[in-house]
Amino acid sequence: MASSFSCCSPKYLFTLFLVFSMCFQNAKNCNAFQTFDFEIHHRFSDQVKAIMGSDNLPEIGSLEYYAAMAHRDKVFHGRALSENDDDSKLLTLSHGADASYIDSLGPLHYANISLGTPSLSFFVALDTGTKLLWVPCIHNDMKREEISLNTYSVSSSSTSKVVTCNSRLCERECSKSSRECSYKVEYNAYISSFGVLVEDVLRLKTDNHKPKDIDARIAFGCGQVQTGFYWDGMARNGLFGLGIGSTSVPSILSREGLVADSFSICFGNDRVGRISFGDKGSSDQQQTPFNPMQQSPRYKISVTQLSVGGNLSNKLNVTAIFYSGAEFTQLSDPAYTALCDSFNSQIDNQYSADPKIDFEYCYDVSVISTDIPNVTFIMNGGGHFNVYYPMVPISTDGTVTAYCLGVMKSSGGNFVGNNFMIGHNIVFDREKMVLGWKASNCTDRIVDSRNDKFPPIPAASPAPTPTINVQPPAVNDGAASPPITNVQPPSVNDGAASPPPPTMNVQPPSINGGTPRNSSNSNKAPQFSVGKPRNLYLVASSLLVLFFPILQIL
Repeated sequence: MASSFSCCSPKYLFTLFLVFSMCFQNAKNCNAFQTFDFEIHHRFSDQVKAIMGSDNLPEIGSLEYYAAMAHRDKVFHGRALSENDDDSKLLTLSHGADASYIDSLGPLHYANISLGTPSLSFFVALDTGTKLLWVPCIHNDMKREEISLNTYSVSSSSTSKVVTCNSRLCERECSKSSRECSYKVEYNAYISSFGVLVEDVLRLKTDNHKPKDIDARIAFGCGQVQTGFYWDGMARNGLFGLGIGSTSVPSILSREGLVADSFSICFGNDRVGRISFGDKGSSDQQQTPFNPMQQSPRYKISVTQLSVGGNLSNKLNVTAIFYSGAEFTQLSDPAYTALCDSFNSQIDNQYSADPKIDFEYCYDVSVISTDIPNVTFIMNGGGHFNVYYPMVPISTDGTVTAYCLGVMKSSGGNFVGNNFMIGHNIVFDREKMVLGWKASNCTDRIVDSRNDKFPPIPAASPAPTPTINVQPPAVNDGAASPPITNVQPPSVNDGAASPPPPTMNVQPPSINGGTPRNSSNSNKAPQFSVGKPRNLYLVASSLLVLFFPILQIL
């Protein structure tokens, strides 16, 4: 028996092959691949304003700011409510000054990417509601930026190739007169991008102890005709679609074996965050399955119940979209009434809401001395999604005059916006088809206390930056993201599937964006990051087990 299973026997070698295959698959599932990070910036961050300009932008935290952003959200939600790419179902922008003003606000988050050889930088908007990356191939002479923006050219890149109609990447039917694969991205009749698909390299930098540059070959749109804010608004240098689809960058990177088909987004409270391709989160994160996608590239989940101050609502089972394009959370009934009525009944400091804004429940500044109810979304599967910043501060000339519950009533559809995502590392796992989340301050550290529920009022923005003509710095230059100093970190126990914690007495942050009170963080645990060497050790040890008998034979 023993001799039939010697190190030279076919049985033994076949067994080792199976063990090696299992170890490799396990390493893949555990994210032995590296991750690639990009820094992301909010529309109202100093970085974006320095590049795209800040003309006519309202003061952050003012009534005008909330009114403008709420109206912008409603316009953009028209796209998110569509189940497919049929623009006949999309919300239409009105003509005139109102549409122009919405264009000036544009998408919420931006990243700097590098494409082609030699590489060119593009300051692209991010969108989890579409699935294609595209950049402009036609120079826009009508718009002057604070910093000169690039235009992509197939002929100027030595690694560029036009995608043909017979490629698996081509999803549109081609005309008989053309062999080039075309694409079309539409928000509505006034906002669109049309062009051809091309293949070229995306410059990435690994996120590990020895960062290195990697050129990943991807497909993206070469925009030849843009309209609306795709042409002269805030997405004029391109748009990075992160939705589910075979042509999306995460899917392509996964097919190339570079990363797992998953990515995470972490929105920092200083309006700087990160996106990490290949990140599948950690084993102790909470999660909920995505709803069936049908033709939609969007990330839909089911909320089964709400907990406000420990009080459970009736069973809900409502569909919600985790949408990076929404500044504020929108809920329709019955979820809106269940959340707001319960929250409002537990606070006595009511304040008459200004009709300019869409927040129905507001409170006097004295609310800071009361216990603010904890808000928790209970998801399909039992996961608890804790909302760390349910309130938004209303300010006048930098002074907080009121706080409002940061939820707007929707006539159709539910959207979890940025204000409810802050404090979480949100994982969009497209392999397991689940949404994951865990408390994070977006600086690769899990932290252990959550005592403040009032976001800080940032300091007034400096005067507009004078026009300069330089390339924007590459976001993947290896520099670490600045630490978030004005955010109280979420609880490290956010991942526990347990009832919401008891209400707590909170203190407001300082108006000048300083660190809130009770900010001590002890026993900080490092955040799990995929692609760290520890998973590679598993692969290396498996290889040794496989080849050791062969070395003995030789």
